[in-house]
Amino acid sequence: MRIMGLDVGSKTVGVAISDPLGFTAQGLEIIPINEEKEIFGLERLGEIIKSYQVEKIVIGLPKNMNNTSGPRVEASQAYGKLVEETFGLVVDYQDERLTTVEAERLLIEQGDVSRNKRKKVIDKLAAQLILQGYLDRLF
Repeated sequence: MRIMGLDVGSKTVGVAISDPLGFTAQGLEIIPINEEKEIFGLERLGEIIKSYQVEKIVIGLPKNMNNTSGPRVEASQAYGKLVEETFGLVVDYQDERLTTVEAERLLIEQGDVSRNKRKKVIDKLAAQLILQGYLDRLF
């Protein structure tokens, strides 16, 4: 069963996919979106879902450090509801506090990744970390 992980922002959605057995996550791509203009990248998301035969979606919840929910949590949940209604798939949520910070740290540790290059891959890596955390919780 393939599971897709999403890191939802206001301008991009990082996408990760699990292996067929659901043990490991791999960053896939970043889909450009525009929350203000209600452009949510659903066509591309649908293509990926179909191509990988995704059966479940996990969306990161960017809670505050004190475990409260803010506007980004609400936006992520609204995106999840839209995805659920559009594709008829189960959507689950994973606490994603500090995943972007961890992704940035991992990229910096690689040493040769410039700030500009990090911006281009950080959401994909964050989606991978969200999904891997979810998969680790399952097993």
